[in-house]
Amino acid sequence: MFKTIKNAWSIPDLRKKILFTLLVIIVFRFGSVIPVPFLDAEALRALMDSVMGNNNGTALSYLDMLSGGAFSNATLFAMGVSPYINSSIIMQLLTVAIRPLERMAKEGEEGRKKIATITRYVTVILGLIQGTAYYFYLRNSSVDGQNIVLYRDGGAGVFVAFIIILTFTAGTALMMWMGEQINQKGIGNGISILLFAGIVARLPSTFNMLAEFFNLAIQSPSTSGQYFVFVPLFVVLFLAVIWVIVFMQDSERRIPVQYAKRVVGRKMYGGQSSHIPIKIAMSGVMPIIFASCILSIPSTIEMFMGGNVTGFWEGFFNAFSPNGWLYSVLYFLLIIMFSYFYLTIQYNPVEMANNLRQNNGTIPGIRPGKPTSEFIAKILSKITLIGALFLALIALLPIVYAALTGMSGLSLGGTSILIIVGVALETMKQLESQMLMRHYKGFLD
Repeated sequence: MFKTIKNAWSIPDLRKKILFTLLVIIVFRFGSVIPVPFLDAEALRALMDSVMGNNNGTALSYLDMLSGGAFSNATLFAMGVSPYINSSIIMQLLTVAIRPLERMAKEGEEGRKKIATITRYVTVILGLIQGTAYYFYLRNSSVDGQNIVLYRDGGAGVFVAFIIILTFTAGTALMMWMGEQINQKGIGNGISILLFAGIVARLPSTFNMLAEFFNLAIQSPSTSGQYFVFVPLFVVLFLAVIWVIVFMQDSERRIPVQYAKRVVGRKMYGGQSSHIPIKIAMSGVMPIIFASCILSIPSTIEMFMGGNVTGFWEGFFNAFSPNGWLYSVLYFLLIIMFSYFYLTIQYNPVEMANNLRQNNGTIPGIRPGKPTSEFIAKILSKITLIGALFLALIALLPIVYAALTGMSGLSLGGTSILIIVGVALETMKQLESQMLMRHYKGFLD
C-alpha cells in the first residue's frame, strides 16, 4: 500500500488528485468542529455523554459514528453523510420498484445524471427532516436545569430554530458537494472518503480508552488485572479482523463461461473462455447498516421517553438492549436477511442467463435458459450465505468481546472496521488503475 502511494505521488497528475482529496478532508474536519450557533456546548456535551454512555445502541450513537463525532457536538457537519446514504438507498430501491425510474437507469449516462440529480434533492430533503428532528430533540432536552438551545422561547425562538435547522441542512448539502468534488477531481469515492475520514478521526478516542483500561490494571491489579490480557488481545483481534476483511473483500466465486464461435461477414468472433466473477462480500457493509438502523429503534424510543419506564415496557427495552442476548440474535438474523435482500436487488439470474444466451455463451455442463438461471441462483444463494455469515461474525465480535471482558465504551465496532478497510482497498485499487493507465505502453512506444 505504501509503495502504491509512493509511486502515485511521483506522477504529477495523481499528486494533484491526492492533494485535492487531502484538502477536502481537512475542510471536512474543520467543519466537524465548527459549532452551530445558539447552543450551549457544555450542556450539550453532558447530555450526549449521558445518552451515549448509557446505551450505545441508539440511532444517535449510530449517526455519531457515521459523522466522526460531529453529531454529538452539534457542529456544521452534524448530519454527516447519512442523508446522502439514505437517499442513495431509497433511490436504489425505487429504481427496482418504479418502472419509469428503472427505464431512466437504463438510458445510459443521461439517465444516470437524472437519477443523480433526484438523489441530490432527496438528500437535501432528508437533511432538512433530520436536522429538524435533531433541533427539537435538543430544544426539549436539558441538563441540570440548563437548556441546550439558547433563546428558544418567544419571537427569538423562531429565528434561532430557523438558523439551527438551516445550518444543519446547509452542512448536509456542503458535504454532498465536497464528495462530488472528490469524485471529479480527487481519488476514490467522495462520500466513502468522507465517511472514512470521520471514522478514522475517532481512532484516538479508542486508543485512549484502551490506555485507560491498561492504566486501571496497573493501578488496581487485584481487581482489574485481567485488562493486562484483554487489552493486548483486543489489539490482536483488531489486526486479525482487518486481515480477514481484506481476504474476504478479494475473494470471489468464478462461474466459467464458454462462448461459441460465430461468423460475422468475413470475421470470426467468439470461441474464447471467460468467467462471471461473484464477490463473496458483494453486499459490503449495507446489511449491517440496515440491521443497526432497525435494532436502534427501541433504544431510541426509550431515550426519547427519558428512560423512566416500568412494567412491560421496562422488560421490552431491556430485551432489545445492545447488552442483551436477544439483540445479538436479532442482529445476526437481520444481517443474513438483508444480505439476501441486497442479492435480489443487485442480481437477476434470469436476466444473466438471457444475456449469456444472446451472446452465444454457455456454462459448461449446464443447458441454456432456465437450467442456467437456476444454476446461477443456486451459486448466488450459497455465496450470499457465506458472505452474510462473515458480516454477522464481524458485526457481533465487538459486542461479544465487550460482554465477555467488560471493556464497553470502545467506539470502534465491526461496521467501522469494515468501512475503513473497504474504503482503503477501493482507493488503493483506483490508484493502481490510474497508474496502470498512465504507464501503459502502446504500439507506438
